[in-house]
Amino acid sequence: MTALPRSTVHLALALIGGAALTLTPTAAAHARPAPTVQGPTERITLSPTANPTTSQTITWRGDHGDTALVRYAPADDPDQTRDVQAHISTEAAGTYYTATLTGLTPATAYDYRVGDGDTTLSDTHTFTTAAPDDTPFDFLYFGDIQNDITDGAAPVIRAALDAEPDAALAVHAGDLINTSTNDTQWAEWYDAFGTATGSINHLAAPGNHEYSGATLSPQWTGQFPTPGNGPTSGADLPETVYHTDYQGVRFVVLNSNYRNAAPLNRDAWLREQAQWLDQALTDNPNEWTVVTFHHPVFSNSPGRDNGPLRQAWLQVLEEHDVDLVLQGHDHSYSRGNLTEHRTDDPAVQTGPVYAVSVTGPKMYDAGDTNWTDNDAEARVQATDTQTYQSIEVDGTTLKYQARTIDGQIIDAFTIVKDDQGKTVTDRL
Repeated sequence: MTALPRSTVHLALALIGGAALTLTPTAAAHARPAPTVQGPTERITLSPTANPTTSQTITWRGDHGDTALVRYAPADDPDQTRDVQAHISTEAAGTYYTATLTGLTPATAYDYRVGDGDTTLSDTHTFTTAAPDDTPFDFLYFGDIQNDITDGAAPVIRAALDAEPDAALAVHAGDLINTSTNDTQWAEWYDAFGTATGSINHLAAPGNHEYSGATLSPQWTGQFPTPGNGPTSGADLPETVYHTDYQGVRFVVLNSNYRNAAPLNRDAWLREQAQWLDQALTDNPNEWTVVTFHHPVFSNSPGRDNGPLRQAWLQVLEEHDVDLVLQGHDHSYSRGNLTEHRTDDPAVQTGPVYAVSVTGPKMYDAGDTNWTDNDAEARVQATDTQTYQSIEVDGTTLKYQARTIDGQIIDAFTIVKDDQGKTVTDRL
């Protein structure tokens, strides 16, 4: 196992000032394309439905023809076994099966196996349905995993899973792998998460490395199906954009790949998502909102700028006072907000939080020019620092920490909502 780089962290409190320390980017290894190699049952993945209190979508790859099924039962009542037929969702990179279990009991653990029900069944996995109310829970947020997954990113992922064994969800802000068609890299991603892909829901936004030109990874839709409540038109939007509600939080996944997916009509493509997002947030019955996509509203790496995205989406995110905007792409860490949300206390702001993170070892320099040029401030920036983020939601309080593999906290803040409104307070 290769050693992880020494962390170099710069706290950039905008009201105090200061320049971010940057290091030379590490070299990125590019794996060669590899053929698809398929086992009996593999890549078992949980993806959320629109209502995870009473339903659960399960996908996997295998070779079961038309006999594929999920066999499941309440964990505390194994005699109540049921079978649900699966359907083939794609055969673009092996045969992927999808089944959605419905009529489940909220806040209940279920054991399940997948296969053909006769000659092939997987090991037993367990998931738990969401509670029907705002019961406290934790979730994890990962930036780009992408490169050198086995030796460079997997140790951070395992540290996250060890530190947060009860995490209910994992949010992925794109670039899960480096080459969209490389099946070996997808295998490494699954190996890094181990059985966690089949025990907690994974909410994944596609990054630019999930694309080859304008074509989405052939593995994507088989591994990460949506609940089907996203836009009904637009390149790749029905397959990648959606929302799900989990214990007081509306999670929204967007596709920010306007350069890849919609090179000829990018502005219209972004506006279509903005209109859909506006409606999804208007109809949100939950206390909290978390939105994730790949390309940052405020770029953290010098020379980068996602102006069309910012123009299309920022106003919607601000008007609805989204709580967390979780992003990737820039291979560094940052967290900030619009300057208009400053208060008299330099540790407190009152608006949406925009975060960028990286889990894998590929690193870029960081800078705050794109923040300041667009009336925003980067409160915290870090370079050469692999992180995972743990977020705790408890009623009207949300606590966020960004941690390194050894548990060092490089950023932390708390959001509190009361009758006076919302405050976001730095805690580092």
